[in-house]
Amino acid sequence: MSLALPRPHRDDVRIAVGGLLGGLVLWGLGLAMNPGRVLDGAWLLVPLIAVSALELLRRTRPRTAVLLGTVALIADQFTRGSLATVLMFTDLMYAGALYGPPAMARRLPVVTGLLTVGATLGFLAWWRQPEAVLVGVATGLVAFGPAATGLLVRGHRDRAADERLRAEQTALLAELDRTQAVTAERARMARELHDMVANHLSAIAIHSTAALSIDDAATTRGALETIRENSVDGLAEMRRLIGILRDAGGDSEPVAAPTLDGLAALVEQARANGLDAESTVTGSVDGLPAPVELAAYRIVQESLTNALKHASPGPVTVEVDRTGERVEVRVTSPFGDRDGPRAPGSGAGLVGMRERAALLDGSFAAGPEDSPAGKIWRVRAELPLTRPAPLEGDPA
Repeated sequence: MSLALPRPHRDDVRIAVGGLLGGLVLWGLGLAMNPGRVLDGAWLLVPLIAVSALELLRRTRPRTAVLLGTVALIADQFTRGSLATVLMFTDLMYAGALYGPPAMARRLPVVTGLLTVGATLGFLAWWRQPEAVLVGVATGLVAFGPAATGLLVRGHRDRAADERLRAEQTALLAELDRTQAVTAERARMARELHDMVANHLSAIAIHSTAALSIDDAATTRGALETIRENSVDGLAEMRRLIGILRDAGGDSEPVAAPTLDGLAALVEQARANGLDAESTVTGSVDGLPAPVELAAYRIVQESLTNALKHASPGPVTVEVDRTGERVEVRVTSPFGDRDGPRAPGSGAGLVGMRERAALLDGSFAAGPEDSPAGKIWRVRAELPLTRPAPLEGDPA
């Protein structure tokens, strides 16, 4: 097992060398603090060298440095005494409170404070002279003062480190919020783009395929008219989306978001594209929250697009029912493969409808069902008009 001491910090080496050289200069000049002590001559160099060596451990082994430094300071009182030894001991007390374990940093000022009071009272009782107070003052300057200063500096450093950590955490949370906001906005714009354009492009694809596959002038003309109508409507929807993406201000105002008032026109357009579609609205849909109304409209629009692409020939029903604090959307269409040309689908529409319902804390379901008229495909979404309040203890 290796007993090698940790490598001292370069600043500690400078302090140790400077203190040792200063002590040697004072000794060479014959300057001492305690003339007439038991150990005269060069004996003061022993505590000086010991404290200088302990300065190398002030940062890596502060507890050992304080304990052995105290012994060296006591030994220095039996020699002529060196000011350099005393000054380096005060630095050891300061470093012990600054770099030592938290328990040591808390206890060191208390112990040295009690020692200062005890020394003052003890020497007053022994000497019975006012000069005994100077002993207590010296003890406080050598022991309590440096320890208390080290504890204060440590407290400031700890608070600064906590503030830096808090700032880093705040910056990290802000970056996470920004990333989540960007991701949510991209998902929202993807849903809007898909819902606005998919219906028109699907109709264009179906009718263009029909015009190319059927060699009939009337059929081709009707297909081209439908293609033109869907192209114009799709372009208008794209302009609305571009208006949303642009900065606010300017001469032009953004086009209003679609509402359930346009449900009849949406169903009429589906009939023009070849669907046998009918709509029914139960209850008043006036005054609905804008997000709920937009979500209901887009779910109907995407359901009609899916029916146009995938459903077999037959009636398509759209039902919007407002009951209490909820709006229910139901769209049914014949289940099966549609005869003739069809547009490719990727399943993004179902994902978008489910996301729209989830964002409003609603429910969504889509799938085949059996009915008296045969197998059908049913889309059902329930959208609450008000978001439920979070339970106590739930995160915001």
